[in-house]
Amino acid sequence: MCGIWALFGSDDCLSVQCLSAMKIAHRGPDAFRFENVNGYTNCCFGFHRLAVVDQLFGMQPIRVKKYPYLWLCYNGEIYNHKKMQQHFEFEYQTKVDGEIILHLYDKGGIEQTVCMLDGVFAFILLDTANKKVFLGRDTYGVRPLFKAMTEDGFLAVCSEAKGLVNLKHSTTPFLKVEPFLPGHYEVLDLKPNGKVASVEMVKYHHCRDEPLHALYDNVEKLFPGFEIETVKNNLRILFDNAIKKRLMTDRRIGCLLSGGLDSSLVAATLLKQLKEARVQYPLQTFAIGMEDSTDLLAARKAVLFFKSQVCGCFLNNQVANHIGSEHHEVLFNSEEGIQVLDEVIFSLETYDITTVRASVGMYLVSKYIRKNTDSVVIFSGEGSDELTQGYIYFHKAPSPEKAEEESERLLKELYLFDVLRADRTTAAHGLELRVPFLDHRFSSYYLSLPPDMRIPKNGIEKHLLRETFEDSNLIPKDILWRPKEAFSDGITSVKNSWFRILQEYIEHQVDDAMMAVAAQKFPFNTPKTKEGYYYRQIFERHYPGRADWLTHYWMPRWINATDPSARTLAHYKAAAKA
Repeated sequence: MCGIWALFGSDDCLSVQCLSAMKIAHRGPDAFRFENVNGYTNCCFGFHRLAVVDQLFGMQPIRVKKYPYLWLCYNGEIYNHKKMQQHFEFEYQTKVDGEIILHLYDKGGIEQTVCMLDGVFAFILLDTANKKVFLGRDTYGVRPLFKAMTEDGFLAVCSEAKGLVNLKHSTTPFLKVEPFLPGHYEVLDLKPNGKVASVEMVKYHHCRDEPLHALYDNVEKLFPGFEIETVKNNLRILFDNAIKKRLMTDRRIGCLLSGGLDSSLVAATLLKQLKEARVQYPLQTFAIGMEDSTDLLAARKAVLFFKSQVCGCFLNNQVANHIGSEHHEVLFNSEEGIQVLDEVIFSLETYDITTVRASVGMYLVSKYIRKNTDSVVIFSGEGSDELTQGYIYFHKAPSPEKAEEESERLLKELYLFDVLRADRTTAAHGLELRVPFLDHRFSSYYLSLPPDMRIPKNGIEKHLLRETFEDSNLIPKDILWRPKEAFSDGITSVKNSWFRILQEYIEHQVDDAMMAVAAQKFPFNTPKTKEGYYYRQIFERHYPGRADWLTHYWMPRWINATDPSARTLAHYKAAAKA
């Protein structure tokens, strides 16, 4: 996790513009570099570094002697870089995984480069020899990227929107800042005056060539067919490998653990992988909640199970003393949660109701991790609900095909909601997030399965995922089959839920008169509730006139829901009583 920033064709003093790059310093607390492009006095790169690999030679923009005309600034991890380096016999100058982008581009051009990358990334690649600029972003937008571009060729790019909103430009005082679309790359012409012109925006697909496809990872060949045992075996192989490839780091690894299915599967598989790698430190797991929260109780149960498994596996092995789960519980109260709302919305750059709610806990636990531990690379379970149809409203899907369409829609919009939340709350405290459920091989295979195999069954969402790990002995059975609990709901008790706490507080902050003129004050995405109005006010204070960064609010489908909380749904209430 780093922060990238670049300007092309700026008419103003770059040293003044550089102040905008400092607004994303939290993404890379280890080092900063600001560098002008040779031959272009009005073009520059800014880079904030979180040193995860190659701490000595990992600064950016990356330039290697073999390609003096290439400049690369990127944020991400390319998990198959070593396999491609060996396959094509590239000579590396650094140990940085992103260097592979330069070699692949020189060998086969931008399209082949992007299609062969297995990982998460956002990059700016400058080719001064061919006068081209390229922008690219991973399939689900796990790594963020924003851009601002004017008709006269001024281009600004940054990891977060806050690094672009106050840039100076002579012809356009109010720059339109927008997210760069996930799963795309853009080609731009670089003109002699340093300005650019967009040539094309391309939606890319991962490599389909079978020999090259093997460069993605080390999984054994998957079995063909959709028989249930075959599918379960393939899913276990792919998920195990999704964790394994993400161990690529020189820094300590930790894991968020809510005690739900997704985070528990990640933590358990991660623990198994670290044991196999003989890593000489315990895995630090982190749970957050108020007193008596369902997440804290479930996380404790999962941790006790992990410890029993470790003791059993290493009964006569001295490594048992060093490997296990070192669990941290982070407690907060309603006042602390409410007080941090302003910071959270500023970090998020959104006012979406469910995103803000869920972000408070993640923001506070990330703050704790940075302040009290040495874990830097943090694993999490984001993406599973969208991929495996985990939201409770999927029980109301009209058909398996409609459920499939909804799952694909949610994945496409992840960069606006859950992925955005996970990135900003961790990046705000200089942590790097890794999300194995969004591994492209695992997700591609899951999405290729017949629609009726993926839907909720027997009143239980994510039935296929749960069934897949039924006999794995990775997590306790009651955790494996624990009903869906949204992160913003699970951090509090059933008696006093987080969304009720927020609404009771906000009731005294927003009155009926304010709501009566909400449509006039906020004509775009008009808030329908006092809670929505309150978040929107905070957002507008930090980012006035930027409401279009959020295209729509996240809400359940196929039901008459007036609030995004799962606890308002009939299915949740029925499950709670059972």
